[in-house]
Amino acid sequence: MKNNVSPSRLRIPRRVTHRSRVVAPWILVAVDALTVLLATLIALAFRNIVPGFQDPVHVNYSVSKLWPLAVVIWLACLYSVGAYSDKNLGAGTDEYARTMHSSLMAAAFIGICCYLTRFDLSRGFYILLFAVGTPQLVLTRWMARRVIHILRRRNWLTRRVILAGNPQNIKEILAVAQRETWLGYYVVGALLPEGTARGDLDLPVLGTVEDALEVVDARDIDIVIFADGSFPSSRNFRRMAWALESHHAQMVVAPALTDVASQRIQVRPVAGIPLVLVEPPTTQQAGRWAKRLFDIIFASLILIAISPIMIATAIGIWLDDHGPVIFKQVRVGKNGEHFECLKFRSMVTNAEEILTSLQNEGPNAVMFKMENDPRITKIGHFIRRYSIDELPQLWNVVRGDMSLIGPRPALPKEVAMYAPHVNRRLEVRPGMTGLWQVSGRSNLSWDDTVRLDLYYVDNWSMTQDLSILAMTVKAVFASDGAY
Repeated sequence: MKNNVSPSRLRIPRRVTHRSRVVAPWILVAVDALTVLLATLIALAFRNIVPGFQDPVHVNYSVSKLWPLAVVIWLACLYSVGAYSDKNLGAGTDEYARTMHSSLMAAAFIGICCYLTRFDLSRGFYILLFAVGTPQLVLTRWMARRVIHILRRRNWLTRRVILAGNPQNIKEILAVAQRETWLGYYVVGALLPEGTARGDLDLPVLGTVEDALEVVDARDIDIVIFADGSFPSSRNFRRMAWALESHHAQMVVAPALTDVASQRIQVRPVAGIPLVLVEPPTTQQAGRWAKRLFDIIFASLILIAISPIMIATAIGIWLDDHGPVIFKQVRVGKNGEHFECLKFRSMVTNAEEILTSLQNEGPNAVMFKMENDPRITKIGHFIRRYSIDELPQLWNVVRGDMSLIGPRPALPKEVAMYAPHVNRRLEVRPGMTGLWQVSGRSNLSWDDTVRLDLYYVDNWSMTQDLSILAMTVKAVFASDGAY
């Protein structure tokens, strides 16, 4: 029976995976302890430099007694908010929120206790401890997440998973687990409702949904994901939750909601029924003045900062073949309006004429991509590899044709091939960068490109924009999928 899980994942020794998952939280505790200790030492060393908070001599003795206790209290607060729980590690923003929450708890607890006991606490030490320690903790959590993702991609810290539900819903979840390997989901098999045909499900069927308990015990399962169609009624679902209560497996429910950001979802129990409230898409917010102001300011600053690079690139292009430096191409912008997209010319001057004799080699049937395109000039290979050819688009951003972050600007002939639902990506300004770029660029299939663009349009937020900008720097220097 063919299995969708790659052979490298099938060879994972169960004991190695289990031990690594048990040890990981303790390693995180040690890292947090060192981080808090470092913040404490910095606060001790520089507490007297905080303007207006210089300490009298007698406070030194008080600080020497307090700082070890401050470290213990902070770690205890981290533990109390679930910062070391395996289910909260490695995904989503909740991990960072818990870290911030624990820091506020520790600051409040220490401050209130010192006030009530009239303890002579160094104000400079107190301010520096949390002003330095909180960002340090968030940074170490970010670094730890990167390490966790790398380990999961290499089949460590994985969790054994079975999928239950209708074959079509199972295939959708399986596709996510295989695409997003950083989740660490090692899919063992599937459970189908009684009497359901497996169809073209490319995964071992381990039994029916009612066999979940036996499969959990026999296969040492960590997570059971119940997709839509797992149970005929809510009563059956509730009974399964009761039955799994005495087992170590975590129960996860995958509702029929995809590509919806967490900030748009709220769960509200009403009369015993957990209702999932989905906020409207944030498409309109992506076109408001705050994003536009952000684009103008940052694009202008970047233009000034990189002007030497742009001048050097222009000279190099002209010296290469004495042709035009800037290439202008009609693209489709917001609401289907056409505009001239500016780029440094990276191809020969008669590139459009040669195009008819070339064959599309990319995985994307709508957008033409060719890894070894003969039309690209010598300097063009370099500037395309590091996205230098796209720097003139900063002027498009300043003019309002584009945004710094958004869907990829499409050609009119590409838009003509859109399915009706894909036109939704035209409701916001196209971007110099976006989820499509930080997720693989030319290596993406058309379906993945559309999925990422529509996710951005429906779930826009300024936080997401800043995150994409940060990831763009990594994607550009890695130059993965750039050709």
